[in-house]
Amino acid sequence: MTTMDTPKSTENSRVSSWRLLARNPVTLVSALVLVVVAVVAVTANWIAPFGINDIDVPNALQPPSGAHWFGTDELGRDVLSRILVATQASMRIAVVSVAFAVVVGVTVGIVAGFRGGCLDTVLMRVVDVMFAFPVLLLALAVVAILGPGVTTTILAIGIVYTPIFARVARASTLGVRTEPYVAVSRAMGAGDLYILRRHILPNISGPLIVQTSLSLAFAILSEAALSFLGLGIQPPEPSLGRMIFDSQGFVTMAWWMAVFPGAAIFVIVLAFNLFGDGLRDVLDPKQRTMIEARGKR
Repeated sequence: MTTMDTPKSTENSRVSSWRLLARNPVTLVSALVLVVVAVVAVTANWIAPFGINDIDVPNALQPPSGAHWFGTDELGRDVLSRILVATQASMRIAVVSVAFAVVVGVTVGIVAGFRGGCLDTVLMRVVDVMFAFPVLLLALAVVAILGPGVTTTILAIGIVYTPIFARVARASTLGVRTEPYVAVSRAMGAGDLYILRRHILPNISGPLIVQTSLSLAFAILSEAALSFLGLGIQPPEPSLGRMIFDSQGFVTMAWWMAVFPGAAIFVIVLAFNLFGDGLRDVLDPKQRTMIEARGKR
């Protein structure tokens, strides 16, 4: 009965969590913003009013107007169009790199936490070595070795955030593997793969979902930082970080070149962080209990 009841209770808990999440207006607004960003990222090439590399020197450094809502840059290119396509590139890199970190990091963390022993010690020491390097410094080292570019940026960001997911997965697995329903399932003859799929993964998904949302925000910042330094997305493909870098010589005469790309980064990162905070509140048992108590009062 224990092995049969656990999935049902987990499913009911998820339903309750989503209901509590829907009551948080800040989380709902941030989710709506992320949906809009996702739609923009998918349709950027179709909704951009101008080509991203359409040079129009006579109309260079034009302020925001009806023709160019976000103005033009030093080459007369439409800033809005470039921001839309740059958002698409940033989201693509963030999603792929974080997906890489989730797959590798969660696999390492679950194996280390579930198996324990020498394997746990060896894997966690490797993770600790990776943690010893600052995030941006480690990403710069990877890019410096492999060379700049989109693929290298994805790999660098993925490697940087892999140990984070490994630690989260391991810590959560250590708490779940000693639960009675895991022991009962093992006593009934269930194999390790069945236990991992049926009991471990569903019960550690909460912290991993929250960490994924937060990591997406930092991946956006990491990509912008690498592109700002000239090590990320390479011209002529636009990047939010590169657009800010190119605006440095025109800040006093063309403020829009820096403000709008910076605002795009700010809104996306803030939305991911607020959405992650909302997820943490409803998926954490203590926070959920407090929210439910406030709702009853």
